[in-house]
Amino acid sequence: MTSRQNDFQSKTSNSSQMIDFNDKHFIDDPYPALKKLRELGAPIWHEQTNMFLAAGYKDANAVLRNRSLGRIFDPKTPETEWEAFNFLHADSILDSEPPKHTRLRSLVMKAFNPKKIADLQPEIESITADLLETASQRLAESGHFDLISDFAEPLPVRVIAHLLGFPPEDEHLLRPWSQAIVKMYEVSPSIADQEAAKRASDEFAAYVHKLMLERQAKPGDDLISDLAQVQEAGEKLNAHELIATCVLLLNAGHEASVNGFGNGMVAALQTPAEMAKLNANPDSLAMTAVDEFLRFDAPLHLFERTATEDTEIGGVKIAEGQRIASLLGSANRDAAIFENPDELDLARHPNPHIGFGAGIHFCIGAPLARLEMSVSLPALVKRFRNLELAETPLRRDSFVLRGYDKVMVKVG
Repeated sequence: MTSRQNDFQSKTSNSSQMIDFNDKHFIDDPYPALKKLRELGAPIWHEQTNMFLAAGYKDANAVLRNRSLGRIFDPKTPETEWEAFNFLHADSILDSEPPKHTRLRSLVMKAFNPKKIADLQPEIESITADLLETASQRLAESGHFDLISDFAEPLPVRVIAHLLGFPPEDEHLLRPWSQAIVKMYEVSPSIADQEAAKRASDEFAAYVHKLMLERQAKPGDDLISDLAQVQEAGEKLNAHELIATCVLLLNAGHEASVNGFGNGMVAALQTPAEMAKLNANPDSLAMTAVDEFLRFDAPLHLFERTATEDTEIGGVKIAEGQRIASLLGSANRDAAIFENPDELDLARHPNPHIGFGAGIHFCIGAPLARLEMSVSLPALVKRFRNLELAETPLRRDSFVLRGYDKVMVKVG
């Protein structure tokens, strides 16, 4: 360790023990403990995860942008059991580095481009209207509806399914597959979670592969057909890369929207003054409110990278092969960057949050998530004026992907 690390050793060892990613109290409200980490002023070594944690905005942002830190996927073993799970990650944009990452991102962005996303707005508006009608019926029947399962969750899943050209009758398969796979991103997935992730990976990969073969034989106007056709300098996506891209678009593409929307709405409903502002000006506040949703209670809290050579973050040496995590949700509460960071401000501007990441791994689905939320948020508020919580929201038992399982709401 460097001299600076030695200076911090006693303080950081205590803080390291204080941060238990599996502790229910920490999962329910990690922000007080994360604030103490930021106060140390440098990344700390965390025994539980065997990696450094960068909690301050400057350090967390540097972790995302430092080219000496890579997104290195470590295949699960035995590889015969984890074959699909492994290639879904090793051959995706998220878990690759240049030059592979550069090639994959360039090919994918030829198909998943700004025009393709902008063209989805009428479909997003239609899906939003349909879901609001269903929610209205539930409200009339029982006096409440679930903001997650009735609205925030099906919206992005249906949008991605439409984009990829998944048959509507199969949409119900997508969210369970996704949730099973992303549980592997938590710090200590259980044996049951691991087995579920294997099955989901096998089934999801086989399903997309079948669709890919159908679209190669008979192309349509969906993204799978486009991805099968794009090429650059004679190169195209191979089968594993195309399948991995489609699965990533669903998993990452809707998790941010579901959890970002749900977390933000709960925070707004628990802050009457801000909810009143949103009720009064839903259209004009939509864009700043979406960014504040993503900053205040981030849907993704931890993004891990590995040193490909000796480097330094915040004055702390990260040796080649050592891992360091950018704590995105912590960075977004840093008082050095954000005024009154622990307060929700739906009109906050500027708002340089890193909820979608930064650097070469900035989320490719960010424009779509913003569009979905900027359409659905004002539509929800205008349809149900004076929305309020009907009961205590049920938090998901996870830290890395932070969200709610159930948020029952009613009209006050």
